[in-house]
Amino acid sequence: MDLDNIFKYHPPKGDQPERYEKIRAAAKEFAEVINACCPDSADKTAAIRKLREAVMTANASIALNE
Repeated sequence: MDLDNIFKYHPPKGDQPERYEKIRAAAKEFAEVINACCPDSADKTAAIRKLREAVMTANASIALNE
């Protein structure tokens, strides 16, 4: 496991900022559906938190592997 790569700053390059934004925008749209359809509860909070984690992991896949 390359810990140096995982824990260093990866400045965006090329079209990465646009792809990060596309992922965030799609996740926000889904979060809005969850927020509108689900009753306030620990499960709703968890669903939105996991969606946020998915965005962060997807964006990390771009930053760490290109």
